[in-house]
Amino acid sequence: MRIPIFLLFFLLSASLGARTPNFIVIFCDDLGYGDLGVFGNPTIETPNLDRMAQEGQKWTQFYSADPICTPSRAGLLTGRYPIRNGMTSAARGVLFPDSSGGLPQGEVTIAEVLKQKDYTTTAIGKWHLGHLPQHLPMTQGFDSYWGIPYSNDMDGVKGRPNYRQNADDPNYYPDIKHYNVPLMDGAKIIERPADQNTITKRYNERAVDYIKQNKDRPFFLYLAHSMVHIPLFVSEQFLGKSVRGLYGDTVEEIDWGVGMILETLRDEGLEKDTVVVFSSDNGPWLAFKTHGGSSGPLRAGKGTNFEGGQRVPTIFWGPGYVKPGIVNGMGSTIDLLETFASLAGANSPADRKMDGYDLSQTLAGEAESPRSEFHYWNRAKLHAVRSGPWKLHLIQREPVNYSRIASMDGPELYNLEYDISEAYDVAATHPKIVKRLLNMIKEHENDTADSLPDQLGARIK
Repeated sequence: MRIPIFLLFFLLSASLGARTPNFIVIFCDDLGYGDLGVFGNPTIETPNLDRMAQEGQKWTQFYSADPICTPSRAGLLTGRYPIRNGMTSAARGVLFPDSSGGLPQGEVTIAEVLKQKDYTTTAIGKWHLGHLPQHLPMTQGFDSYWGIPYSNDMDGVKGRPNYRQNADDPNYYPDIKHYNVPLMDGAKIIERPADQNTITKRYNERAVDYIKQNKDRPFFLYLAHSMVHIPLFVSEQFLGKSVRGLYGDTVEEIDWGVGMILETLRDEGLEKDTVVVFSSDNGPWLAFKTHGGSSGPLRAGKGTNFEGGQRVPTIFWGPGYVKPGIVNGMGSTIDLLETFASLAGANSPADRKMDGYDLSQTLAGEAESPRSEFHYWNRAKLHAVRSGPWKLHLIQREPVNYSRIASMDGPELYNLEYDISEAYDVAATHPKIVKRLLNMIKEHENDTADSLPDQLGARIK
């Protein structure tokens, strides 16, 4: 029996449209809001990210889950504030090489959600959710892992030069031998110390290889760069290239890698089947001066709950799913799990409290962002809350030495739409708004009272 041409065309179109999208998350470390050309940097050249933003969506009010490494990553992968799974701690801010804990096995990650739809999954780069075998990516839904399991400044060799004392020199270049961090392939250490001179280049090359090898099935690629966390390293091709010094060199190498990845998607015919997200785990590390980045118009940086600590440069790209434009509504890395689940037709966890929103309609240009509030956690304490344009601070940390709590005379209120730099406290003139936000904080603290115990404080005996 002959099939009519119009029916054949319909069946073919339905078949082509039935493929679930690939997902790529490119996650930088300590990249500031003002470090990309498209976010206003005048000297760091980021043509690939600028083009990515032009072809996709630039989100101007997008938040990391936390202002420091480990909890930020936990929030992204689980769609939950890190307080819920014990991945923020008053005892230790992040996981260290002597830590015995990690992301609890009972947590459900983006990778595990996508496994419902038979995705292949990989993690490349910095993990920082537990380096012991029971906490590596393969125990959390990833088929493979290749990278450095924690921050690239850890395992420091005794007697090495003090990086802080060299921070005044924008071109100070460290020695890889001073940081004995391991490079892992799965659970096996394949290089120690990792050659960080080429680490960004190798991460990008492995990402490209992974895309090519898995082009015929849906995939999730989580590429978490070790840069631009200090110590700064860059391959020979980019050393001395940027007028911004070594920091600019490292950003421009990341941008080059983004260009490679997007070009590979185009070459393989995957551009309309893929959603790419570019973001950062927190704001810039201000203690390291020109070796740290810029928050642009935002106040403070990494480790603080000012906007410079958690509002991060974020771009969504995907010609088949993302309508080009600028989104000024709120979003967060916590929203990625719900968004990916929706786009893939998978189910997000229903047996626990989730904190993310589905942004897929906003990506399609069909609706404004559903997120209207955000809670700023830090070291297991709720420091601030945002509702619409209003942000109320209860606890603040010093911008440079963020391990220290700053003194406050009382709660401070800012209107972020009028005052992006959080320069003008208006608590005294808006007592009703202060009261409303204090009630929001109380409600959220009650809602997180059943959180898992601290996972970061325990050490290897």
